[in-house]
Amino acid sequence: MAIFSLHHPWTFTFGLLGNIISFMVYLAPIPTFYRIYKKKSTEGFQAVPYVVALFSAMLWIYYAFLKSDAYLLITINSVGCVIETIYITMFMAYATRKARVQTAKLLLLLNLGLFCLILLFTLLLAKGPNRVRILGWVCVTFATSSFAAPLSIMRLVIRTKSVEFMPFYLSFFLTLSAVAWFSYGLLLKDLYVALPNVLGFVFGLAQMLLYVIYKNNKKVVITEQKLPEQMLDVVNLGSNGTENNIVVVVEEGKLGEQTRKNAKSTVEETEVAEQVNASKV
Repeated sequence: MAIFSLHHPWTFTFGLLGNIISFMVYLAPIPTFYRIYKKKSTEGFQAVPYVVALFSAMLWIYYAFLKSDAYLLITINSVGCVIETIYITMFMAYATRKARVQTAKLLLLLNLGLFCLILLFTLLLAKGPNRVRILGWVCVTFATSSFAAPLSIMRLVIRTKSVEFMPFYLSFFLTLSAVAWFSYGLLLKDLYVALPNVLGFVFGLAQMLLYVIYKNNKKVVITEQKLPEQMLDVVNLGSNGTENNIVVVVEEGKLGEQTRKNAKSTVEETEVAEQVNASKV
């Protein structure tokens, strides 16, 4: 266990810091699942972010075992596997039949099918350093694609000019996590750990910059031209357990129905983006 040796104090320090911060990020969806538990319904939430996070943790555990000197990757991703499994189990317990079937299909396809395919390919068709190299680039590719998730919520913040959908502390801790794991990978001379966290750091800074720009805008108001017969429709947004309001003034009839659909579409887009953002390590 060379990684725990005093010959690598900074490597161990950044790895331990990465474990602590990533653990806090893993716990970020707890308010969401408390809400699901209280309401006995998954509402508009999706299981995709948690299934993807579980797959990512499985990949990094496999990589760390092949690498043989990245024990701190094993510890946090093992914890991540347990936490994400609990989230998925709770989701399956309260989801509709259709959502349960879709989640089960995704689990079979991604976490069983694709993972086993990667496992067999690297074990049977690659040997020695080539095996680590191939799996390393698979991990980099998957981690890099996962960092595209913040683009959705950043676009939503710019469009609505509101940061209600983008908690500052989540962005802050994701940025710290990227710094810690980049430093760990750099000191360990592991390109595959360090590289994807460069993108994570850039997106984290961009999110915090957007927060500074739009932090004084508290509410999104969507209005239509006032007509003789109108109604006030308030759509409650649940963002990781907090309630925010989008006030929508609509005309009764087709125009009002369309506006309500647009508002609800914004709600669903917000929830999915935040789930992905929070489930990422």
